[in-house]
Amino acid sequence: MRIARFTIDDSIRYAFVQRDSQDGLDYLVELDGFPFGAEPVQPTGKRYGLDHEGLRLLAPVIPSKVLGLAKNYEAHAQWMAGDPSAHAPEEMVIFSKPSTAVIGPDDPIVLPSFSHDLNFEPEVAVVIGRVTKNVSEADAMKHVLGFTCVNDVTLRDLQGSDPMWTRAKGFDTSCPLGPWIQTELDYADAKISFSLNGKNVDKASGSTKNLVHSIPSQIAFISSFMTLLPGDVILTGTPDASGSLKPGDEAIVHVEGIGDLRNVVVQG
Repeated sequence: MRIARFTIDDSIRYAFVQRDSQDGLDYLVELDGFPFGAEPVQPTGKRYGLDHEGLRLLAPVIPSKVLGLAKNYEAHAQWMAGDPSAHAPEEMVIFSKPSTAVIGPDDPIVLPSFSHDLNFEPEVAVVIGRVTKNVSEADAMKHVLGFTCVNDVTLRDLQGSDPMWTRAKGFDTSCPLGPWIQTELDYADAKISFSLNGKNVDKASGSTKNLVHSIPSQIAFISSFMTLLPGDVILTGTPDASGSLKPGDEAIVHVEGIGDLRNVVVQG
């Protein structure tokens, strides 16, 4: 099942995303409520094509907080260290992004004037579906609503000078999410790829099968010290080397089984 958040007629709504068997296109089947609430939601009977006039997909969720895993693939840890013999840390390296960093599909990524090195990081993001505290790895996935694409854009020049990574990871527009939440995904072997201005960036590709810390272990560890709320998001790590983005660049994160997240960079 795919769950989208969208706006039409200046109203924010939710929908199931369904593919029409006749034309092969995706449609939004509007829901009568909020899928994170206690009450079940039902279709309203309204259906919209993704190209419907005035319709815009939004970030599928606005979380109370976003937590990210750094250096969670050996290849990316080696790239960050500049040493092919380096290893990912044994302990999880966790950072956070505020909810104000979140943007949706086709929203602009704004390069702040105080930075000159904006990097892309394509990843799988986990969306929490239940209040989650002190869960075991065995039970962790019972607390997951689904998964979406994320571009963990990072100001690499500030990351080195700011040991807390607050500006480097948390600036406005630094957390593009979308295009929707996929509730069913082979999260243990989800294929990630990235294209820049229409060209595939092979070095940015990978699979969650190569995570140093698995998704269930991430949820269990984070919930051991922090309560995760419905709608909270975990960025699971980027597979390999990152690269720079410039104003005018089109960045597309693709996760097999979810879809494409597209954003264009603009100068702030």
